[in-house]
Amino acid sequence: MEYTTIRHEIEDGILTVVLDRSDHLNAFTVEMADEIEHTFVSVNDNDEVRAVIVTGEGRAFCAGMDLSSEGNVFGLDESKRPSLADMHDLHDPGLRRIRDTGGRVTLAIHGCRKPVIAAINGAAVGIGATMTLAMDARLLSSRARFGLVFGTLGIVPEACSTWFLPRLVGLPAALDLVYRAEILDAAAAHEAGLAQAIHEPDALLGEARALADAWTLDRSAVSVALMRQMLLRNSAAPHPVEAHRVDSLAMFHTSIGDGDEGVRAFLDKRPPQFRGRASEMPPFYEAWVDAPSS
Repeated sequence: MEYTTIRHEIEDGILTVVLDRSDHLNAFTVEMADEIEHTFVSVNDNDEVRAVIVTGEGRAFCAGMDLSSEGNVFGLDESKRPSLADMHDLHDPGLRRIRDTGGRVTLAIHGCRKPVIAAINGAAVGIGATMTLAMDARLLSSRARFGLVFGTLGIVPEACSTWFLPRLVGLPAALDLVYRAEILDAAAAHEAGLAQAIHEPDALLGEARALADAWTLDRSAVSVALMRQMLLRNSAAPHPVEAHRVDSLAMFHTSIGDGDEGVRAFLDKRPPQFRGRASEMPPFYEAWVDAPSS
C-alpha cells in the first residue's frame, strides 16, 4: 500500500508510525483508517520489527475525525439500514461502508503480535483518543490533551472503546469519562488511569523507544507475541480454564522452541540467541486467535 496520510520510520527494530496530516492536526479520515489497519496487519509478517510506536506530526496527535469531509463524515453509507444480524460476518464486503472505521483500526492493533506504544504528543480527541486504548501503553507529552468527546456530538464511543476503556480505568471511571465528554490535560488523563507517564515534549519519543527496548530487546519474538495475545484475550475469558487450555499449548510449543534456548543460556550464564519469528507462530495460534466469539 502507498501511504499518503501516515509515514513509517524504522530504526533498530522499532517501527514508528507517524500520523502525517499536520495541516489538519492529523485529523482522521477513511484513508488513514485503511493505512493504519494495513500497517498493523502487515507488521505481523515483518520480522525486522519488534515493537511499534504511534505518534503525530506537528503539534497534534490526532484531532479526531475530519469533520470537513463531504457527505457522511464518518465514511458511512446513509442509504443502508443495517441490523445486528447483518453484522455477523465482518468480512462481508457489503459492510465496508457500515463498519466503524475506528473499529477496523483497533481490531488490527488488538491482533498485532508486537507491543504497541502511543507517544501522544498533542491533542488526542475522539478517534485520536480511542485508537490508543488498544495499545499497550500511552505516554503523554506535557502538552497532550485527551478527549472522549462523543457525547457533545450526539454520537457514541467507537473503535471498540467500550471494550477497552473499562479494562483500563474500571467501569465507574469509564462511565464518568464518556458522560462528561471533557478534554483532559495531561495531568488529568494520567490521574484518570489513561496513561502510564507524562514526559516533556522533547523527551517523549526517546522515552517511548526506551520502553519498547525494555519490553522487546533480548526477548523471543514468539514469546512476546504469545504473551501479548494471552493477556488481551485470556483476561476477557469467562473462566480461567480457557486460559489453562491456551497456557498449556503455548508452554508446550515455546518449551521446544525458544524456551529450550532460554534454559540453555541460563544454565550456561550467557545471553540467549532466540531464533523464533513472530511471522511463524505455533500451529495452534491461528485457530485460537481466529476463533469466533460467542
